[in-house]
Amino acid sequence: MLRGMRTAGFAAIALFLALSGTAFAASDDVIVEDAWSRASIGTSRPGVAYMTIRNAGETPVTLIGLTSSIAMKAEVHRTATNEQGISSMEPAGDLTIAPGTILTLAPGGLHAMLMNLQAPINKGDRFKLTLQFAEGGEVTVEVLARGIAARGPRD
Repeated sequence: MLRGMRTAGFAAIALFLALSGTAFAASDDVIVEDAWSRASIGTSRPGVAYMTIRNAGETPVTLIGLTSSIAMKAEVHRTATNEQGISSMEPAGDLTIAPGTILTLAPGGLHAMLMNLQAPINKGDRFKLTLQFAEGGEVTVEVLARGIAARGPRD
């Protein structure tokens, strides 16, 4: 009886490890390019980060969160403009990236909002931003701060 319980226990552990490997493999298929930020106005205003996120895998991946030591709170926001021309920002929620497609975080659209900055973001600074996926994986990227008026990753 004890031998059967051990075999079942080992089988359960093997199954867990196999499934864990599958769940975390999704982040291996995520390629983040051109991660950049603008210099901040001190720490009293939020910071921002932009990037291109490509799903090179064969299954969808869902971006569910962001973390960075530079901000107490980080999340993807969407800029929207109403019919009167007034722009506002709101949390975008979970974002699913289909296989073979790109999710772009860029000025005027989706962007990573970095709230309650722990230090100012100065031109030339680099900081880490971790993208968290529903499938269990994470991707950490280095973000390069451009000037306060930068319009793209090479400004």
